[in-house]
Amino acid sequence: MEMIRAAVLRSSGVKGPYVQTRPLSIESVALEPPGFGELRIRIRAASLCHSDLSAVNGDRPWPVPLVLGHEAAGEVELLGPGVTGFAVGDPVALVFKPFCGRCIPCLSGHGGLCEPGSAANANASLLGGYQRLRLGGMPVHHHMGVAAFAEKVTVSQHSAVKIPVGLAWEVAALFGCAVLTGAGAVFNTARVGAGDSVAVLGLGGVGCSALLAARAAGASLRVGIDIVPDKLALARDLGATHVFDARDPDVVAQVRGLTGGGVDFGLEMAGVIPAMDLAYRLCRRGGTMVSAGLPNPSLTWPIPAVSLIAEERTIKGSYMGSSVPVRDIPRYIGLYQAGLLPVDRLLERTIGLDDLHEALDALDSGRALRQVVVFS
Repeated sequence: MEMIRAAVLRSSGVKGPYVQTRPLSIESVALEPPGFGELRIRIRAASLCHSDLSAVNGDRPWPVPLVLGHEAAGEVELLGPGVTGFAVGDPVALVFKPFCGRCIPCLSGHGGLCEPGSAANANASLLGGYQRLRLGGMPVHHHMGVAAFAEKVTVSQHSAVKIPVGLAWEVAALFGCAVLTGAGAVFNTARVGAGDSVAVLGLGGVGCSALLAARAAGASLRVGIDIVPDKLALARDLGATHVFDARDPDVVAQVRGLTGGGVDFGLEMAGVIPAMDLAYRLCRRGGTMVSAGLPNPSLTWPIPAVSLIAEERTIKGSYMGSSVPVRDIPRYIGLYQAGLLPVDRLLERTIGLDDLHEALDALDSGRALRQVVVFS
């Protein structure tokens, strides 16, 4: 075993301010070598996402102790037996659900719905149910099969996607979650096309990725909606043609006026019921509401049933951007390198492991887009 520094969550349901409650402890954790079909990865960059915050505050409870972090990039350091398609030194982006490639969802092009991957994530383990982290000889759980707030990780080869050499690590990390989810919701789930109208609700890292993708897809009217003024200003810089405060009581009327009846696609990226409801109400007759925000599992959303039928609305969920990671991450990186998907604009600052509590507070306040832990 090798000893590594990692951010360990020992209790879920902790509220902020996190610089005071300090739910994470930076500890020396034992990392087992990779088993069959597994890789050891030296983490170079790992960014903080609302899914990390939801594990801390209990919105989406996870078993503990848990090494947090799921949006990351690094380089392959060691191959387990049975690994194919990877070599030591390969740069990789890590994805937050392994994709087995053999179950019915995977074979039908829905890697985000992988059944063995879902079972592994539910148990906070690697694919196959394995745990390769130890504290005092006892197993420690892997957040989303990655556990990226650590110097090194052992992951399934099906949680990694090779990326081009030379891509900045802090940018590469974004493709495993924020870009995969936000851009995928546009390209794969909604299938936005040239001339379409789109409203994006919730302008965090995922929402801004969706906004950038809508522009790249040729959407002619791109509406950004949030409650944070700085995010609305950034949305304009990223290509929003119009921005609105979600708290404005006239926002539905104004968007309907702009579009002559509503948008073709309302994309909910905030993970709260009011945003889902607003995204639905902004859609035109025959429009499509796509939700990728992952609200608390206990919440429900009532909708006016007659509008679903009489107006032929569509409601679609989008998990992991309806993506096939081995197909889509290289595509999105190609768009970034061509200047069509400038996701580096989402980077706010780089931090160290010891700065995670301050970063959690910034995320909890709604101010932050992507704060990235960089490992030397």
